Amino acid sequence: MKKRRIIGNMHRPRVSVYRSNKSIYAQIIDDLKGKTLTYSSSIEKELKNFKKITKIDISYEVGKLLGYRAKKLKITKLVFDRGKYLYHGRIKSLADGIRKVGLDL
Repeated sequence: MKKRRIIGNMHRPRVSVYRSNKSIYAQIIDDLKGKTLTYSSSIEKELKNFKKITKIDISYEVGKLLGYRAKKLKITKLVFDRGKYLYHGRIKSLADGIRKVGLDL
């Protein structure tokens, strides 16, 4: 069975997620132009204050930060590309953080 590729455009850009053992990274990409519009990660200075909370809570905050940055760019709808990761735990928490800001995912 062949895997289908998720493609974003300027009306509905793609949210790409990478998860390592320590950190989580997410970026919003316009695939037609091949440009990263904005990004967020758990190693940013804004999120360094959250040292004593769980990785799931940090993922939620990364999603909220990415959502706020997307709203500044007037992006309201996104396509979620979870990649090879199952939709639970930190990946689900990141998506919930994006939805909390009010974006359609």
